[in-house]
Amino acid sequence: MKTIRTESLSAVRHTFLVLVLLWVFAGLAACSQPLTVEQQVITVIRDMEASIEAGKRRDFMEHVSEDFTGQGAIDNRDQLNAMILYQFGRHKKIQAQFLPIRVTPTMTGEAEAFFRVLLTGGDGWLPDSGQMYSMVTRWREDDGDWMLVSARWKTVAMEALLE
Repeated sequence: MKTIRTESLSAVRHTFLVLVLLWVFAGLAACSQPLTVEQQVITVIRDMEASIEAGKRRDFMEHVSEDFTGQGAIDNRDQLNAMILYQFGRHKKIQAQFLPIRVTPTMTGEAEAFFRVLLTGGDGWLPDSGQMYSMVTRWREDDGDWMLVSARWKTVAMEALLE
């Protein structure tokens, strides 16, 4: 009797161990799937958001291509950098809230991202200024890194958000 129980327990332990190993390997295989272009670009946008909110301008600018083009008074990388410096000097705290980000691959190694972003700034816990923008951005993959190549934006009236 004792021998049967020991053998039964060994078989159960062995089966359990095999199931756990299969579960771990299945999880690792799922994690090793390459990210889609959409997921990669959204990850970079989220990293840039975190950099701005942490006051890390240089980390933000690492994702901006040397040949970046914008619009209006911010039509190149240096002017974007200067605008960020100005905003950091003006506000102790800057926050960005991205509303649904939609990414469309345009050709190999390039993509466009469309989203709205609410930018707020202030000196305390609550912001004292803010503006919503509708954004169209272009991205290019350079040596495995997605870089912001261009940005176009329009202000969005807050009344439009309530409709």
